Amino acid sequence: MFKALVLTQIEKQTQAEVRQVPLTDLPEGDVLVDVVYSSLNYKDGLAVTGLGKIIRQFPMVPGIDFAGVVSESADPRYQAGDQVILTGWGVGENHWGGMAQKARVNADWLVPMPQECDAAKAMMIGTAGLTAMLCVQALQSAGVTPEAGEVLVTGASGGVGSVAVTLLSQLGYRVVASSGRVEENGEWLKQLGATDVIDRSELEQDSRPLEKQRWAGVVDTVGNKVLATALAQMNYGGSAAICGLAGGFALPTTVMPFILRGVNLLGVDSVSCPFAKRQQAWAQAIALLPERFYEQACQTVELDAVPELAQKIVAGKVTGRVLVKVS
Repeated sequence: MFKALVLTQIEKQTQAEVRQVPLTDLPEGDVLVDVVYSSLNYKDGLAVTGLGKIIRQFPMVPGIDFAGVVSESADPRYQAGDQVILTGWGVGENHWGGMAQKARVNADWLVPMPQECDAAKAMMIGTAGLTAMLCVQALQSAGVTPEAGEVLVTGASGGVGSVAVTLLSQLGYRVVASSGRVEENGEWLKQLGATDVIDRSELEQDSRPLEKQRWAGVVDTVGNKVLATALAQMNYGGSAAICGLAGGFALPTTVMPFILRGVNLLGVDSVSCPFAKRQQAWAQAIALLPERFYEQACQTVELDAVPELAQKIVAGKVTGRVLVKVS
């Protein structure tokens, strides 16, 4: 038996309960992992609360990422005792995830624990941090340099946004953080490395197809009007790396920024990211993130606290990263 947060559905209402589960209930997979830490992401919040159609098969263990130690492996790439990380691949959505003391998964989904890292740090970074690093790498590949001008990070108080602010700052970019909680988190965002903080409402107004040029690059986690306005304010040849839809999946914009200013829209996906690219992103994120990030941008909770925090994260009331101590 092992402890897990189990989601069930009764009369179309999602129920979340921490309980003991027999090992035989685990889904099929090549590798059995003793999970040490998971983390709470926006998608986890949607799954646990049932507010998003994230889970279609019940019962389900949520947790789209985890870090732990291999206890059994039928794959030669991993041996008992190996430390591993998993993010994405539909785990916590259609395959039992990381908010349990045990996980059985496909070996292809795992990444060996990088040097200079451990399970706690890995999950302080987690899916959110990996996604942020992929966004930063996308901007770099598109030619957005620190000398090109300011980089906007939307949803900066959240997991992806707070890591993106930190990473960009460490690389020498001038970062403008956009948040709906400037009064609460403005000073904190500056401590993470933002040179300026603006209220999200500045980007939620109906904008013209083209506004005054301001941003060399954008990391967007919000979508909808916020992204539309940011695109209208992009510098000529600028690039926007987009990875989220916290504000909705619509994009009420025109072709004008793309055909008159040569703006690049870069879609970033961390769920099915190839192994080599994933490894590179993990290595760079760990090398760049300073110790103060783990101290300033992360909180640690027990498994029992997840249902309550899930309500808060979907309401936009969670700041930074949430580390979930599983074992």
